[in-house]
Amino acid sequence: MENLLLAIDPGTVDWSRAQFALTAIYHWLFVPLTLGLAVVMGIMETCYYRTRKEFWRTAARFWQRLFGINFAMGVATGIILEFEFGTNWSNYSWFVGDIFGAPLAIEGILAFFMESTFVAVMFFGWNKVSAGFHLASTWLTGLGATISAWWILVANAWMQYPIGCTFNPDTMRNEMTSFLDVALSPFAIDKFTHTVTSSWVLGAAFTVAVSCWYLLRKRHIELAKASIKVGAAVGLVASLLAGSTGHNSAYMVAQSQPMKLAAMEALYEGGNDQSLTAVAWVNPFDQPDYMKQTEPPMRIAVPNMLSVLATKDAHGYVPGVKDIIRGYKKADGTQEPSLKEKQERGRNAIQALKDYRAGKNKEANLKVLEKDMKYFGYGYIKDATQIVPFIPINFWSFRIMVGLGCLFIAVFALMLFIVYRKDITRFGWLQKVGIALIPLAYIASECGWLVAEFGRQPWTIQDMLPTWAAVSDLSSGGIAFTFFLFLVLFTAMLAVEVSIMCKQIKKGPEL
Repeated sequence: MENLLLAIDPGTVDWSRAQFALTAIYHWLFVPLTLGLAVVMGIMETCYYRTRKEFWRTAARFWQRLFGINFAMGVATGIILEFEFGTNWSNYSWFVGDIFGAPLAIEGILAFFMESTFVAVMFFGWNKVSAGFHLASTWLTGLGATISAWWILVANAWMQYPIGCTFNPDTMRNEMTSFLDVALSPFAIDKFTHTVTSSWVLGAAFTVAVSCWYLLRKRHIELAKASIKVGAAVGLVASLLAGSTGHNSAYMVAQSQPMKLAAMEALYEGGNDQSLTAVAWVNPFDQPDYMKQTEPPMRIAVPNMLSVLATKDAHGYVPGVKDIIRGYKKADGTQEPSLKEKQERGRNAIQALKDYRAGKNKEANLKVLEKDMKYFGYGYIKDATQIVPFIPINFWSFRIMVGLGCLFIAVFALMLFIVYRKDITRFGWLQKVGIALIPLAYIASECGWLVAEFGRQPWTIQDMLPTWAAVSDLSSGGIAFTFFLFLVLFTAMLAVEVSIMCKQIKKGPEL
């Protein structure tokens, strides 16, 4: 922890962030498809269990094979991701390892073993166990994957909304005071529901796209039609749920991460009765001079909607970038300190901690820590530019995500209408749209994470620990080397998975 007070090579910070982002992005190519296909294959096997029609057994086994290929790749990238906390972010791991390590340990012990046990029964137990036990194993495999996601998202949510902990100056670590507060924080619940429902959308999009490819090739027509019915139904319900949970996410972000919301909206001057920007011209490659801006040019907005999303009141006050830097009065009447005051109180906390560790006037320094520890991270902030996220990425990623979410609702609803009321084989243009859902779903999913992670910069832990104080004392050259090594490795893994998946899709179900 003493290393937090040392100067860190900016290259080490940049390359550490780049390597973690690379690993997370590749990992997230596999995870949402795993969660989404788990629902699709579970529904299809349930249909087999209820009807005992061989058709549904064949369909379930086909989607389970694709699930299995993707599942294996996700496990491999996930393990590397967790190791990077110790190798590249050792100051972070030391500072909050008592809290952050708990959900990761539970994820590894409980959920992973649950998945590995039942996935074996699901793949190899078709003719060895009863139909009911096999169905339970299929659903429990998906449940295990979802529980894994729960604990990972609990850890991530705590970084965005630290709760249930206290700082111990004797050990120089944050220690957990309430496991339930960490595990069941409002931020964790909302992040989990939004992430999982959006993953179901991606799994549904994949199912519909593969089925549409079969229709275009005039192969496995009955399987394709049945899969579109299941996939489009899951996709429509999941898209609506993702929209609802996204609304809750906006409210949570407004309460605990106002700067992220301001960046998402390119909101420079806040106030009451704030409009939600539908579209505006924000240069995607250039950080604006936010202290001179009032609102982005060519802006089209929905009146009062941002106030509704952020405060649940059409006339509610929403702070902009300038307000957060200058300080503002919150809805409950309390005054949010200015950046300058937070920096001063953060430096007071850092100095008090140093003096306490040196044995100087411990009681007085403890009182300072109790008063100012919540602003500890601001002691490392030098100027306002460091606390403003890159606005263009947040602004456009949010709009791409929301826009594609609306598109998914329309396409899935149209797919359901046509597959039940018309002969879908006659709608070649719709089948091509269905195939396009795969890249669009991935773009929407990755955009969501860009908003979540870029929006909280510069914080590794919100208001507590900036990125440059969290990294390991490594050379930037060594991290750059492993970055490119991982890039080659992950790209090869992705190419292998795509190749195997394509071969299985071309082969089709085993009749």
